[in-house]
Amino acid sequence: MANKVEVKELLDAGVHFGHLTRRWNPNMAPYIYMERNGIHIINLYKSAAKMQEAGDALAKIAASGRKILFVATKKQAKEIVAEQAEKANMPYITERWPGGMLTNFVTIRKAVKKMASIDRMKKDGTFNSLSKKERLQVDRLRAKLEKNLGSISDMSRLPAALFVVDTTREHIAIKEAQKLNIPIFAMVDTNSDPREVDYLIPSNDDASKSISKVVSYVADSIVEGLSERKSEKPAKKKEDSNASGEKKAKAAAPKAEKAEVPSKDAEDKKAMKEAKNDVKLESKSETLDKAKSSNEEE
Repeated sequence: MANKVEVKELLDAGVHFGHLTRRWNPNMAPYIYMERNGIHIINLYKSAAKMQEAGDALAKIAASGRKILFVATKKQAKEIVAEQAEKANMPYITERWPGGMLTNFVTIRKAVKKMASIDRMKKDGTFNSLSKKERLQVDRLRAKLEKNLGSISDMSRLPAALFVVDTTREHIAIKEAQKLNIPIFAMVDTNSDPREVDYLIPSNDDASKSISKVVSYVADSIVEGLSERKSEKPAKKKEDSNASGEKKAKAAAPKAEKAEVPSKDAEDKKAMKEAKNDVKLESKSETLDKAKSSNEEE
């Protein structure tokens, strides 16, 4: 469960400031509180509720062990998103969105592998055998790949969700995620279409304070989900060991019972033997009685 969102903190961060009224998207009407000086004011109570909902969903995804990709290429959001994504140990894109990042993920992975192969070349000494011009070209290629794809080098498969700052600017990322049915979490301003995302957070996506407030809350929710995952693992191991111990005890129990309690066949044989002995004794006593009575008559 994500932490509770305080409306006052959102107000102090300027999350409520929307765009000019002439630039609004009519689909954002349910999240707009009022208009002031030609600017739309976002309803912070709805923003708080949506942040809580998004935080809970992201915590569950993180607890399942899957990755959430952060996307923010606008100047005022780059550093904030990079810092918070690293804190949550999640991949992020803060430079130009590489076309086909999701829909052509295999090619992107090849580029990441190329970066790893250059690093191996430098370690095993192959790099030093190249000419000066070739080394310069390889260094430039490595720097370019690091800039664009360095933050997703650990992402071996498609992310489970996308968190986007400014859906209008990152429309290519949104379209790719929609094609692959990847859930989209996003900060949505009054000039954006909320129907494009699955979990929207109505908020000011231009001010750095507002971005910082929302993204830090999201990152904290993810960290909370990851900590839950870590705490669940030892408990599961303990349960498994207890279950295996019970199975061993159950397997050993019938053997013990078998050793202590005699079988039914053995009991039957014993009873038959006793019965035969009784019959023999009875027949012997009868013959003795007959002999005695015949002697008396004589």
